[in-house]
Amino acid sequence: MPDIESTIGSPISLVEIDKQLSEALVLSSRQMGWKGILVEQYRHSEEPGEIEVPALPNHWLSLPLGKPAHLTQKRDDTLHESTVQKGDIICFPAGQSSYWHIEGRVSDDFDYQPMLHIQLQSGLMNHVAEKLELGQGQVELINCFGNHDLPLHNIAMLLAAELETEGLMGELYQESLTQAFVVYLLRNYSTIDRIIKPQHQSLTNTQLQQTIDYIHDRLGGDLSLLRIAETINISPNYFSSLFKQKTGISLHQYVIRQRVERSIVLLQKKDLTISEVASQVGFSSHSHLTQHIKRATGMTPKQIAKTRRS
Repeated sequence: MPDIESTIGSPISLVEIDKQLSEALVLSSRQMGWKGILVEQYRHSEEPGEIEVPALPNHWLSLPLGKPAHLTQKRDDTLHESTVQKGDIICFPAGQSSYWHIEGRVSDDFDYQPMLHIQLQSGLMNHVAEKLELGQGQVELINCFGNHDLPLHNIAMLLAAELETEGLMGELYQESLTQAFVVYLLRNYSTIDRIIKPQHQSLTNTQLQQTIDYIHDRLGGDLSLLRIAETINISPNYFSSLFKQKTGISLHQYVIRQRVERSIVLLQKKDLTISEVASQVGFSSHSHLTQHIKRATGMTPKQIAKTRRS
C-alpha cells in the first residue's frame, strides 16, 4: 500500500494511515500471485477532508463504484474540480505527487464509498510497450481526473469479479484481462502517440496447429498466455487477438470448450469422481466443472456419468 500523509487537522502517523486503509479493505489480489498488477476493493469513509499523496513507485488507478462525489485536485499549482461517479477513472502516474480535497457525496446521506484501486508496476507497462515495438525506456501515463471511460471500467470490473471468485477462471483468463487493461492504457492514457498495430496479419495454419497441440497436451494444467504465445514466438499482447481472428472465439473460450469436451469423455468412459475429472482437465473445482458442463450441454456431470452406467 502506498504511504499517504493526511492534512486533516493535526498530522497522523503512517501506522495509523495503514491501519485505516486495512480496515477499509474488502478484497485484494495480493495473495493470488498476479504478476505486475495489484487489484483491491475498498470501502472508504465519505467524511470530507484533505489528503496529500506523495510520488508513488507504481501507476495507480482509482475507479469509483458508488454515487457521485465532489473532488478537487491540485496539480502543478492549479486546482481541478470534478464530480466523479461510477464509470469514471482517476489516474495517479508513478513518480507524481498530488493533493486532493474531498467534499463527499452529492447526496446528504452519509455512507461509505466503494472504490476499486488498481496498481500497475512501471516495469509491466514498459515491458508491454517494448513487446508492442513502441521503443524502449520509461512509459509515462497521463494524469487523468474524472474521465468517463466505460470500456476501461468494464475490463477493471472483470478483474474485480476474479477477486470475488478467488481467481476461479484461472491464470490464463487473468493474464488476458491484464494485457487488455495495459494495452488500453497505452493506447489512450500514455505519452505514446503512435497507433499500435500487430506485427503479424494472422496466424498461419502451422502456428494454429502448434497452439492447439500445446493446449491439448497441457489441458490439465494452469495454461499461461505467455507460455502458449512463446511456443510460436509471438508476443502475448498480439496473440489473443490473432487467435480469435483465426478461430472466431477467444483463447480462453477455446480452452474452456476443450476442457468441457474432455470432461464429457472421461465422465462417460472412466470410473472417476467429478472432482477427479475436474482435476485432470484443469478446472479448479467440482463446482467450476459443473458450471461449464451445464452451460454447454444443459446436463450436470452426474447426468452425463449415468450414461456410462446405462
